[in-house]
Amino acid sequence: MSTDLISLAPAWKPADEPRLWRKLARVAARITFADSLVAAWYCAKDPATPMHVRGIMLAALAYFLLPLDAVPDMLVGIGFTDDMAVIAAVIGAFARNITAEHHAKAARRLDSLLR
Repeated sequence: MSTDLISLAPAWKPADEPRLWRKLARVAARITFADSLVAAWYCAKDPATPMHVRGIMLAALAYFLLPLDAVPDMLVGIGFTDDMAVIAAVIGAFARNITAEHHAKAARRLDSLLR
């Protein structure tokens, strides 16, 4: 089953990471789940994280990056609710894989983005 989930994950290209940080720099102050999203990124990039977890987290992060989603991000007040639901579901399912180190890296990265 995990192989099937991995095949569903997007193929990340070198351009995807800068897109993630650009979007976060624009919206991090307006979304309550920025810390969880960035911790999920670091967990997905960690080679110690099981491959199926990495694939699912990358798929959730791709949903955040996609310009077209269930609720357009530009809608004030509700635009990121679908993104938050996806990230919350993935983190809820795989929270044991997100380490204190991932959270610390996320906090440092968010601090630098919000300066």
